[in-house]
Amino acid sequence: MSKKEKIVVGSEPIYDARKLGVPKMLILGFQHTFAMFGATVLVPLLTGLDIATTLLMAGLGTLFFHLVTKFKVPAFLGSSFAFLGGYAAVTNYTNEAGETLINKEMLPYACLGVACAGLVYLVLSILFAIFDTAKIMKFFPPVVTGPIIIAIGLGLAGSAISNCQTNWILALIALASVIVFNIWGKGMSKIVPILLGIIISCAVATVMNFAGDGDVFDPAKIQALKDAAWIGLPIHKENIVFGNVTDKSKIISAIIAIVPISLATMMEHIGDISAIGATTGKNFIADPGFKRTLIGDGVATTFASLFGGPANTTYGENTGVLALTKVYDPRVVRIAAGVAILLSFSPKVAALISLIPTAIIGGISFILYGMISAIGVRNVVENKVDFSKSRNLIVAAVILVCAFGISGGISFAVGSINITLSGLAVASISGIVLNAILPGKDYVFKAEDAKKVKNN
Repeated sequence: MSKKEKIVVGSEPIYDARKLGVPKMLILGFQHTFAMFGATVLVPLLTGLDIATTLLMAGLGTLFFHLVTKFKVPAFLGSSFAFLGGYAAVTNYTNEAGETLINKEMLPYACLGVACAGLVYLVLSILFAIFDTAKIMKFFPPVVTGPIIIAIGLGLAGSAISNCQTNWILALIALASVIVFNIWGKGMSKIVPILLGIIISCAVATVMNFAGDGDVFDPAKIQALKDAAWIGLPIHKENIVFGNVTDKSKIISAIIAIVPISLATMMEHIGDISAIGATTGKNFIADPGFKRTLIGDGVATTFASLFGGPANTTYGENTGVLALTKVYDPRVVRIAAGVAILLSFSPKVAALISLIPTAIIGGISFILYGMISAIGVRNVVENKVDFSKSRNLIVAAVILVCAFGISGGISFAVGSINITLSGLAVASISGIVLNAILPGKDYVFKAEDAKKVKNN
């Protein structure tokens, strides 16, 4: 067996995928693209934004994030679900029949609000740049980040099950294929189980469809595939902010409705970066640091929104792919970003990928979301968090109960502004505050990490 082949089938993490060769790196990149595609295109479907624009901005946002973070963090920036409520508040209306519809003329106003929310990230990044990272890290020990990571994965579990319920046979085939290839696969098949799972389950879905089960593929998506052009521009003039936002009162209303959501998404960003760091075994909080990751995420969100795309966020699905394959090279994620950009210029190909049955996406998500939570457990175990101490139990307990118990979020008013914090955001804030005020802290930020930050 060659040295290159040992790299592929071994259990050791791969930090430099160039050793695998260009063809295999491309396949790994496509796998990340498929992992993010289902959730990324769902946001424009729910908000009325354009799918092609969404894919373009996801790819460009990811590349910008990697540039800002010194090409160190293997994160993919897909569409954020956190802002769905903000879009609805600005664009939705009810007709005489009681149906909720989207006023597309208001989409640019909603996008402007999201663009302003992205700029709020820059404020927090400045705070991280001013204060010493070693001091900041005291607020994010494993007893806080571990349960938050667990909550991120389990919080997504409901959507995976909901998708699986549309066709459990296809979902289980997709899930079983991923497990079989990841555990017993040889060579390249061991590190592309998700891609193979999608191919196999889609083949079964095609057979089922021809056998008489007409519900396997969405008829509307089939028609959209037939109608889609092979080549098309991903940005549309009517969706961009410039030139379409002229009413000052609507501008103010949109900003007030959406900007406060950034308080929640910034907390989720901290949890996501912690999850990626725990997955890869690297301390991205230390280097490149939140000051860079927040700029990357925030500016990507602002840029995407100005051109008619949804807010961006670091994607849990792709963190799950990292955990499953143990290929941690950011280059692979940048390949996925490039694929997303290319797909944005081909409505036909994008429509073909969106044709993948929801159940298959659910089956793949089933294991990816579980992987995220398992990473949180590992984070707690490897850092030897002492749960014999009541303060640690209390911090973890409050985080988990807030994350899963507050299903609809908590809303409150500050003057004339209504702010809604998601359960995960409340959990993150509660855990950070409790850890800060309760006595008995036992987490020590490594001196060598602090030195590394200062040198960077």
